Amino acid sequence: MTKSLADFTLAYYSGDRKTGGIAIIENRNGQSNINIIDVSGESGLEKALKPVFVGLTEDRQVIELDPKSKSLSIRDTFTADAFPAHIYSDPNSSRDWFMNDGDKETGNDTLNCGDQGSSVSVVDQANSINARFLKTICVGRGHHQATFSYSSSAAPDVPHQAYISNLKDGTVSVIGNDPANQEDYLNVIATIDLCEPDKEKVAGENNAFPHGLVYSKLSGKVYNLNNGYGTIAVIDPLTHRIEGRINLKGFSNLFMSPDGRYIIGRGADRKSDPDHVIAKLAVVDVNSQEIVTTRDLPDIYISKYYFNPEGTRLYLTTSSKGSPEQVANLRDDVLLVFDMTVLPEIKLLTEVAIGASGSLSFLHNDGKTGLIFSSDSSGGAVVVIDGEDHVVLESIPVGDPTAQSRAWLL
Repeated sequence: MTKSLADFTLAYYSGDRKTGGIAIIENRNGQSNINIIDVSGESGLEKALKPVFVGLTEDRQVIELDPKSKSLSIRDTFTADAFPAHIYSDPNSSRDWFMNDGDKETGNDTLNCGDQGSSVSVVDQANSINARFLKTICVGRGHHQATFSYSSSAAPDVPHQAYISNLKDGTVSVIGNDPANQEDYLNVIATIDLCEPDKEKVAGENNAFPHGLVYSKLSGKVYNLNNGYGTIAVIDPLTHRIEGRINLKGFSNLFMSPDGRYIIGRGADRKSDPDHVIAKLAVVDVNSQEIVTTRDLPDIYISKYYFNPEGTRLYLTTSSKGSPEQVANLRDDVLLVFDMTVLPEIKLLTEVAIGASGSLSFLHNDGKTGLIFSSDSSGGAVVVIDGEDHVVLESIPVGDPTAQSRAWLL
């Protein structure tokens, strides 16, 4: 007997990395209805001036940000070449942070920051008729990742701050994130230099290449992965100083366990075997600051990570990267599900065939994840997965296959 789907409304963005569109999927009483939002054509503007796609209102109108005037517009149509920026949501407020990596060659946002770096834009209530642009803030040169520090029972004195890593500069920008402190709020209050001079071949260079930034509510520390050095910088949010380093060579990103106890590193070995990529996972205990577990996954290249709202499961999507011989052996259409309740053990529960996943979204009711949605770029569909036994329940066709996609619940 096929399990009936709960009611849901889902937005689906798909594009070819230059233009895109949005569809709304409404499921009621087991029947799915798809509404394609009208596209108004391309803006015709250069990259720095293209509108930024912010979100959708309660009435499914499109919210776009003009990067020059800083005004938000609410429209019935979607601008085809609106920029779908990387978004980081502050877990303790209604503010979303939109990353602008700047010019591809220089990493500068020439419109807002000249040749001094690129930017992040902050919008309050991004998926609402009440959406409000707050500020565009110049940071270092992109690519950027973000994390947020905040007070907790284990670390009550930690201030609310945003941390933005700047790949090309080898720095982290610290931004005030507490509206009660107007002097610091949405202003850069510190820039942390990640350079390790003893690892540089040329004096004065900075090849930290930060990519992996997390905060632990248990230790009250920020952890930044320096890919260029193979180390994690341990940052004190109270002083903005690097108070220690953890060796973690061969990894390209970090994520934090929901309880704040373990840092999980992800990486890929594409050198040891000419025919196979080996995905690598490592678990670092924030208390001992040591690697306590590692695991290799042959013929897997990890793309994105997600935790279910309960914090009991980790989901890793997969993609293709490597030589033609390695790509031929990759399992790039599976979702890997791990048990977070047995950490530091890295326990793989199951693999789910879902196609080329662009993103995941979770339908959570009464303390339990009922459904998981994966945007299948290669299939132009949304794959619906049972949140308990991880069986694929349905694949809902939405449009043509595309290079990228993203799905989120409304």
